[in-house]
Amino acid sequence: MGRSVTLFTGQWADLPFEEVARLASEWGYDGLEIACWGDHLDVWRAVEDDAYLRSRVEVLERYGLGVWAISNHLKGQAVCDDPIDVRHRAILSDRVWGDGDPEGVRQRAAEEVQHTARVAAKLGVSTVVGFTGSSIWKYVAMFPPVPAELVDAGYQDFADRWNPIMDVFDAEGVRFALEVHPSEIAYDYWSTVRTLEAIGHREGFGLNWDPSHMIWQDVDPVSFLNDFADRIYHVDCKDTKRNLGNGRNGRLGSHLPWADPRRGWDFVSTGRGDVPWEACFRVLNSIGYQGPISIEWEDAGMDRLRGAPEALEFVRAQLFDPPDAAFDAAFSSPQT
Repeated sequence: MGRSVTLFTGQWADLPFEEVARLASEWGYDGLEIACWGDHLDVWRAVEDDAYLRSRVEVLERYGLGVWAISNHLKGQAVCDDPIDVRHRAILSDRVWGDGDPEGVRQRAAEEVQHTARVAAKLGVSTVVGFTGSSIWKYVAMFPPVPAELVDAGYQDFADRWNPIMDVFDAEGVRFALEVHPSEIAYDYWSTVRTLEAIGHREGFGLNWDPSHMIWQDVDPVSFLNDFADRIYHVDCKDTKRNLGNGRNGRLGSHLPWADPRRGWDFVSTGRGDVPWEACFRVLNSIGYQGPISIEWEDAGMDRLRGAPEALEFVRAQLFDPPDAAFDAAFSSPQT
């Protein structure tokens, strides 16, 4: 199979970058989707210090790994979020947080996302994956009633903040892939439609397809792939298991901790949840997706050192080749 399988390092940022590279190589991954936090990739340092960036490349080369995407979810989250509060202080660097003034945080976060495009270009990487944040996620319950003008203003705020960021991406020849995800400006099907409209369907702005966040919202990930085929710029594999049968557990999680069984659902290792993986990979073939398949390993019920290699084995088994041109021609020719 031509597509590479990578490991997203975001859930491994507590480990040194070289240790994650060593593990991924031993397990048989083709490369890494490198997270821009922990010690994995410092964007500001990489922009300013070519030697530092070269040291990251040398680690990849040492373990025979490639890189096709880098990810900066945490800083992207702060670009549009309102409010900016203690949650953001926990995920942002001192440089971005600064004095904590909300608008200053948003501006510095936007600058780092712009730098991420510049670093990607230096690495020869064509895609940055991440979040956008949202000034209107706080209104998701739509009660007390939310005026349409307030929602319109949220999408305009997104466009006003992200168009200048995308100008830098376009100049660098790098695409941005928004992970459609709760708390983002695009979190389900119709909010994705609205987001693409708000940014004028800019070619450089596309989507990271992660079906786990769709399954628990009852959004069909297969139809999503078909309908947004020209915007699928990156693929993250993560599964979701719903267990809502006792009449007590709900979709929104009840403010319970991750992995608490009372939540009613949880992320699980790839292949053990409710994502229809074979159908999804068939559609990825049919829409001509040629990018990497990145495993975002997250399963509170399984040790990651066991689960990550098992997930790789599962995904490789799913990566069947699409029919070649000769087969297609023979199948479609008149029968005699």
